[in-house]
Amino acid sequence: MNWVDRRHLLPILAFGCRLLAQPAKLSLRGKLTAAGDGTPALDEPARGRVLLAGDPPTVGVLKDQRLAGSDFEAIGGFRDDRVFQIDPIHLRAMFVHRNGRRLFITYWCDICSIRFYTPGICWCCQQESALDLREKDDS
Repeated sequence: MNWVDRRHLLPILAFGCRLLAQPAKLSLRGKLTAAGDGTPALDEPARGRVLLAGDPPTVGVLKDQRLAGSDFEAIGGFRDDRVFQIDPIHLRAMFVHRNGRRLFITYWCDICSIRFYTPGICWCCQQESALDLREKDDS
């Protein structure tokens, strides 16, 4: 039987404690809109208008006019009482709700068959990517 040296066990225990110390993620849902200065915002029934913040690709999604006015859900946490920080784009923390379904926000280039997670120009053909809401995240 092999014995585990305590020096090897300590990093494993420290990692486990770090996972337990992570703050709980919140889900915020409402109508996607913008504040008077153009800052992305969510009109949430319980809190009123909440400003949204995130990394640059996340803000790109928030400012996509094709999503304006949609039933929108974001996952993250409050920076303060009026600003909600959305998790980074790679964590897939934004959704649109339509017809009782929770849909992932993606973008698709029909010409090159390339999926993107933020709006913009396809890096291959230089055409605008289309909004493609999906039930599964099969990236």
